[in-house]
Amino acid sequence: MYSSDKIQQTQQHLAERGVRYCIGAFVDIHGVPKAKVVPLAHLPQMASGSERYTGYALDGLGQAPNDDEITSVPDLDRIVQLPWEPKIAWMPADNYFQGKPYALNTRVALKAMLAQAAQFGFGMNLGIECEVYVLRQHADGTLSVPNADDKLVKPCYDVRGFIDNFRWLDQIASAMDELGWDLYSFDHEDGNGQYEFDFQYADALTMCDRLIFFREMAKHYAREQGLIATMMPKPFANRTGTGAHFNMSLYELGSGQNAFACAPADDPRGLGLTELGYYFIGGILRHGKALCAAFAPTVNSYKRLVRQGAMSYFSWAPVFNSYGSNNRTNSLRVPSGGGRCEARNADGSVNPYLAATLALAAGLEGIRERIDPGKPNEDNLYAIGEAERRARGIDFLPQTLQEAVAEFAADPLIEHTLGSELRDEFVHYKSLEWQSYHQSVSAWEIERYSQAF
Repeated sequence: MYSSDKIQQTQQHLAERGVRYCIGAFVDIHGVPKAKVVPLAHLPQMASGSERYTGYALDGLGQAPNDDEITSVPDLDRIVQLPWEPKIAWMPADNYFQGKPYALNTRVALKAMLAQAAQFGFGMNLGIECEVYVLRQHADGTLSVPNADDKLVKPCYDVRGFIDNFRWLDQIASAMDELGWDLYSFDHEDGNGQYEFDFQYADALTMCDRLIFFREMAKHYAREQGLIATMMPKPFANRTGTGAHFNMSLYELGSGQNAFACAPADDPRGLGLTELGYYFIGGILRHGKALCAAFAPTVNSYKRLVRQGAMSYFSWAPVFNSYGSNNRTNSLRVPSGGGRCEARNADGSVNPYLAATLALAAGLEGIRERIDPGKPNEDNLYAIGEAERRARGIDFLPQTLQEAVAEFAADPLIEHTLGSELRDEFVHYKSLEWQSYHQSVSAWEIERYSQAF
């Protein structure tokens, strides 16, 4: 909760900028934002928890029809004025229940985990690489690439494909600059109609807030052109999937110094990572199968996590619970220059608060227990034999949502970090998602079997 002075100053500042309405956006278990809209004159009440919600109406908030309502409290330090509608201020929000932070809210869970890291003297920095498809959706629900010329087999970094969609790209890039996100690179990605935006890392809470807002912003500007922007992990079977790679490091709270960074010459393994950084990786790998459910949380996610699917070349997607240097066949890699590790199985459907919470918990366990991740894997893991893979102790990551949820449910770290209620909510809703998918009959099945028997 905030002081009356803080609220009044915020209210006055927003009024001077032309804001008339406030959205306090919290997320459900899927990372989808939910909110009420409050006139600016009522910001003091909103900031004191006046807005009440029936939790039973939303996924993953653990409420029954007879439960008291939850409230939301906006974060007044991370306000975004909508670039396309400056009358509206977007405020990330936390749920409260009977005056206390609500543990089943994933943003609340991340803040609690960051507080634990602070007890060790660390904060967490996070960078998320935003990949997104911009597509046309037809009346029958099918998707297509709107630019007929964007049809190269390998369109990554294609300049023509970039310029042909410049209007949308310019709107996103300009908005990110206006918001102070420090966009430093963007390009046509590896799928037709796909683009990537790379912007400066931030503390983990701020970066998770930005990913949630990025999705909304990308969708808005696409709708203006009659298109859709989607971070769906695998919208096309024969094109590259959509990642949201997590670039993670810890920093010392006192100095702000990166606790993972050292010169490669000072690292016996040569990657530019401190011993602390390797222990962090060790913890991630120990719990890699369970974390996969949070990094890749949909049925569709596992259409992306394949060595080679409907394409004529390797998919780039990580399928192994392994780490290495600048080697994209590992699920965890240490990019050139070191100082961070990148979780590559995170995809565009990720609830970033949940994934960051669990990754930090696993990494801190690795540090506490000094878990050595072993030698980095430097070769093409897609191409090595199964006997060699087993000899190195490299396991596959889960290959379906059902398998990932089973690993999530069985790992003690998940319950210890989230509590049994939030863990059970995730397991419940994701199990229902798998069941609904498994019981549906696809066009592929009808084509394959209807005339066969």
